[in-house]
Amino acid sequence: MKIEIKNIQCVFYKNKSFFVEKTNVCITDDKISFVGKTPEGFIADKVIDGEGKLLIPGLINAHTHAYMTVFRNSADDLMFNDWLFGKIMPMEDKLEKNDSYWGAMLGISEMIKSGTTCYLDMYIASDENAQAAYDSGIRAVLSRGLAGFGNDEGGERRLNESIDEITRWREKGNGRLEFMLAPHAPYTCGQEYLKTIAKTAKELGVGIHTHISEGRKEIHDIKEKYGCSPVEYMENTGLFELNTVAAHCVHLSENDIEILSKNNVSVATNPVSNLKLANGFAPVPKLLGANVNVCIGTDGAASNNSLNLFKDLGFLALIHKGVNEDALAVSANDALKIATLNGAKALGLEGVTGEIKVGMKADLSIINLNAVNLSPSNNLIAALSYSTNGSEVETVIVDGKVLLENRELLSIDEEKVRYEVGKTAKRIGTWKGTVQ
Repeated sequence: MKIEIKNIQCVFYKNKSFFVEKTNVCITDDKISFVGKTPEGFIADKVIDGEGKLLIPGLINAHTHAYMTVFRNSADDLMFNDWLFGKIMPMEDKLEKNDSYWGAMLGISEMIKSGTTCYLDMYIASDENAQAAYDSGIRAVLSRGLAGFGNDEGGERRLNESIDEITRWREKGNGRLEFMLAPHAPYTCGQEYLKTIAKTAKELGVGIHTHISEGRKEIHDIKEKYGCSPVEYMENTGLFELNTVAAHCVHLSENDIEILSKNNVSVATNPVSNLKLANGFAPVPKLLGANVNVCIGTDGAASNNSLNLFKDLGFLALIHKGVNEDALAVSANDALKIATLNGAKALGLEGVTGEIKVGMKADLSIINLNAVNLSPSNNLIAALSYSTNGSEVETVIVDGKVLLENRELLSIDEEKVRYEVGKTAKRIGTWKGTVQ
């Protein structure tokens, strides 16, 4: 399949800055094959008129739980421990076969429709989430959540399920599906279990996806039990010897930041989720100053209520300005890099996706600049953080295939997905309306 995107404003990255230039972009099969004047011999199967539109690298959601759309708007206005242990885990226990599949499909639908082309997922049901990512056409790095202490049966079963899933799925989807191992958090994983996970990840050649330092109770409990911070605890198990994405990292000491930097751990900040659960927010300016690779995630729809990364992008760029009383604390340029190039690096996809460049995967989103909130088109890089809300995304391409066109999903039956998730929500008791 050959696609030509003509006469479009295009976001490029050079010398540590994004800039916009009007040009043509050609796609051959799954990759960007040309940028600039279209070669005479290039005959496109599909031509997209880019007049009045903006082409951006697809956004990368570096931490989410896509299946949790089932729980959207059902566990609100609760402190973190009440939210997790009092509401979410009991609802998860009610999920049945295929519930996670449909929940993930709904989450993927929302991500695609708001310009996300790749995401890092953590979930509890093997195969169903991989199947959803495969069926939808999106790019994904997948990880079955792991919890256990020592040689307990549950921890061993979860790890074996993860290994089996990786073995079955990692060669499928033309490389669209990658995997990590996902020890859930310091408070749900014992030291020996974490060491086993680190050893297994090395053998499989995969990275680590985990939650660290999300709430103050976690900090207190780990300190009381092990005499160290959650970051120090995880480092001591050998996890940081692997490519690691640490979600949240809200409460960090100077030593924690130094450890993360030294070990090249990527921090996935989740500003909306952290604010909603009253956990605070990661010290992003300090992390960037210490050369930590900061990326961004929405977290799940059970805590964020939305998987629209543009929403988080706006919060990311604004929160740190206000708190630090510094309008340059996180710039629009910083925010876009965090949501694209930094995300790709965190997920082990640097040089694969996250940038509009010849040879890169054709993972792209097209935004309608005629939207009233984007008019006039003054500084388009600033507009992506401060003005865009996701509804302006018209077209999404992943791996060279059009997944969204004129706001219509082409690879997902949105009506069926909403119906199936509605049935699940009704069965587990979260639904307050009528399944239609």
